[in-house]
Amino acid sequence: SAISKNSLKRSLLELECHFTWTLLKQDVDLDELEDTIGDQIEFFIKSNITSYNLLSYVCHLKNSNEEALRNLQKAEEEIKKNYPDEIARRSLVTWGNYAWIYYHMERYKEAQTYINKVENSCKKLSSTAQWKIQLPEIYAEQGWALLKFGGKYYMRAKNCFENALKNEPDNPEFNAGYAIAMYRLEDFSHRQCEDVSLSIKPLKHAVQLNPEDTFIMALLALKLQDFKRVDEGERYIEAAMQKNPDLPYVLRYAAKFYRRKGEVDKALKILKKAIAVTPRSAFLHHQLGLCYRAKLFQLKKTTRYPPQEQVEELMRLSIFHFKIAIDQKTKFFSAHIDLANMYAEGKRYEEAEETFQKAFQINILVCDDKQEFYYNYGNFQRFHMKSESEAIRYYTEGLKIEKDSYARSKCRNALNQLLERRIQGGLGDATDFGTLGLIHNLNGERQKAIECYEKAVALCPDNEEYLNALCELQLSI
Repeated sequence: SAISKNSLKRSLLELECHFTWTLLKQDVDLDELEDTIGDQIEFFIKSNITSYNLLSYVCHLKNSNEEALRNLQKAEEEIKKNYPDEIARRSLVTWGNYAWIYYHMERYKEAQTYINKVENSCKKLSSTAQWKIQLPEIYAEQGWALLKFGGKYYMRAKNCFENALKNEPDNPEFNAGYAIAMYRLEDFSHRQCEDVSLSIKPLKHAVQLNPEDTFIMALLALKLQDFKRVDEGERYIEAAMQKNPDLPYVLRYAAKFYRRKGEVDKALKILKKAIAVTPRSAFLHHQLGLCYRAKLFQLKKTTRYPPQEQVEELMRLSIFHFKIAIDQKTKFFSAHIDLANMYAEGKRYEEAEETFQKAFQINILVCDDKQEFYYNYGNFQRFHMKSESEAIRYYTEGLKIEKDSYARSKCRNALNQLLERRIQGGLGDATDFGTLGLIHNLNGERQKAIECYEKAVALCPDNEEYLNALCELQLSI
């Protein structure tokens, strides 16, 4: 009946599980996520309860509820095997997912059964809780799920692991989750902008708590490399590869480490080994593309007249792997940008333009991504389309997004260079002076900004934007 359906929905919303953690399907590529979780189940030795629970939710989002139920059965088998003495406590998320999936299948009686199981278990585990019981492992499970749904979710993931750690500060798994969240947040928001790393300490702590966690070791190595501590980083990479020479997750980060160190052939060898194990990994294909690109640039730099067939082959390989990466993971922004730039390098301008547009259409871009887009697209207009005015337009768009980032400073420097040159060459028009005024203003150089806007207004007396900016600046002094 409608009443029981409504009361059922109210109860469902009280449960702690993937369906109530606001994990939105438009933020991920579901097929790619399903592949990734499948790979993790295959290659990680630890218990796969969280992976099967998450996979059940992904299957539901793909409209295969029967498959979702099969994954929950697998989660239950794992729980029985790993936690025979605390089955109820470890099953709360699994049972919550069961209830939701049965509800969506309109099997309301079964949904109610699982709601009751959760309710009864919570009552036994805590005198105060009816549904929600703040167990550290549930916070952690939510944290792992959030990490899988991409950059928008990293801050929430960090908070979940922090909550889990309040009760169990030395739990190796919770510390690993917290360290990964910090690593990703730093990678995501700073992009080499800062001098201090917020993630090195938690990563080191996680490695101390579990010296067998080679995945964390590899992340620590990359972070040390970011901060110019290359030798220390390499010791961790080598240790990780000795412990787990075949684990694709260690191999992919080791390859990234050696490519960035300039040992591209070593990186390629490692990647080929990893891709034999997980052939559909978008990450690995992107890394392969970056290696062939590095070889191409190296060849062009060191050889005055590089052999054309060698250049074309490296370009072909790079494009081939970048394309697989974006086919596998349609929201993979940096791989789109890398592919677009490689098309431009090969004078395939229509494909470059199309790929740039596809990159900008991705629906999960954050400010840094948009700034990165405007910088790269500005370069494309400037160096390949030979249009300085268009380049200036796009660099300016990147600069107008008021979030400090590495990409924004690249936009600012490119603009400065272009505008100064045009103005010194006597080519400066009102737009150039107006844009230079904007840069000075953003840099806090008000007097210089006023001078530029005055020149812009002299050349274009009716322009509202310049008049307003000038007026505001004069009032602020």
